[in-house]
Amino acid sequence: MSGSLLVDNIGELVTNGPGEDPLGIRRDAAVLVEDGRVAWVGAAAYAPAADRRIDAGGAAVLPGFVDSHAHLVFAGDRAAEFAARMAGQPYTGGGIRTTVGATRAATDDELRATVRRLRGEALRQGTTTMEIKSGYGLTVADEARSLRIAAETSTETTFLGAHVVPSEYADRPDDYVGLVCGPMLAAAAPYATWIDVFCERGAFDVDHARAILACGQAAGLGVRLHANQLGPGAGVQLGVELGAASVDHCTHLSDADVDALAGAHTTTVATLLPGAEFSTRSPYPDARRLLDAGVTVALATDCNPGSSYTSSMPFCVALAVREMRMTPAEAVWAATAGGARALRRDDIGVLTPGARADLVVLDAPSYLHLAYRPGVPLIRQVIRNGAPQ
Repeated sequence: MSGSLLVDNIGELVTNGPGEDPLGIRRDAAVLVEDGRVAWVGAAAYAPAADRRIDAGGAAVLPGFVDSHAHLVFAGDRAAEFAARMAGQPYTGGGIRTTVGATRAATDDELRATVRRLRGEALRQGTTTMEIKSGYGLTVADEARSLRIAAETSTETTFLGAHVVPSEYADRPDDYVGLVCGPMLAAAAPYATWIDVFCERGAFDVDHARAILACGQAAGLGVRLHANQLGPGAGVQLGVELGAASVDHCTHLSDADVDALAGAHTTTVATLLPGAEFSTRSPYPDARRLLDAGVTVALATDCNPGSSYTSSMPFCVALAVREMRMTPAEAVWAATAGGARALRRDDIGVLTPGARADLVVLDAPSYLHLAYRPGVPLIRQVIRNGAPQ
């Protein structure tokens, strides 16, 4: 839809731009959108004319959520595994292989339908940018098709051939690493922006992770890393060493890990995934410790069929405030601008002139209600790339 759009009568506008508070809040504000970009932000009383108008009715408006960690290309269901965990069975990550079998057996259209369903869920809940990983195919052909399907929906696609070692390579992990670094990477790279590794006990050790990520970097992919979810390990410091855009989970951190993430020259974001802890009854990451150390923190859903089957960023914001000692302002920033940092993007997660016009209108007077009213559908309207959805 061409022409300009004015969103006005905004009671509280979160810009994440310059201002008196971390969220750059403006009161009684308006936003002008032209050609899918924010063209002007200011007081509603001085708003310029536009071709179309949306009246926010005094409600709060914030940038669209940026979900920088999601696994949407899969088939099957692991509800029984969830029920077993709720009955006391610990989470080990072993259920990933169950999804691998179902995904390999699925058709392209079946996988495509799941991606579109979950992406639609997320969009209705205010997520305007969503990273999508592969990782449930674990063959050359299945990883390539997973990324090809993901790329139909998102420009932020991640090759996660190193999710787990598949059953057929259980006794030959070195051979599987060779496959990931060679033919699989070559087939996947044309559809991927990033490379990721599940660096964890039961998955890939730090030496294998370093080798795979180095191959991905050489192929022109940016680095992301699953690290320190199930226990202490070297993953976080490996991510910082390699200049990863993000290390994700960060549940079990040493003082040295926190120091590495807080380093003066570190650009690596700590992406926290509280939906995983909620769904596995595991300890939550200590976000307060990271924030107090000066670490840049993002929030994401980790949407996947096993350990975090949620597509709701508002739910993750509420969990972060209740369980991880984040303030509502810190959680909203982490779910918007923080997610953008984790994707090394400066055109999303903010509502300042030149940014992509991704706006969420709440059915509430303040962003505080995202944590104050957990589980309530507060997203009244979503505007993505300047177009009402």
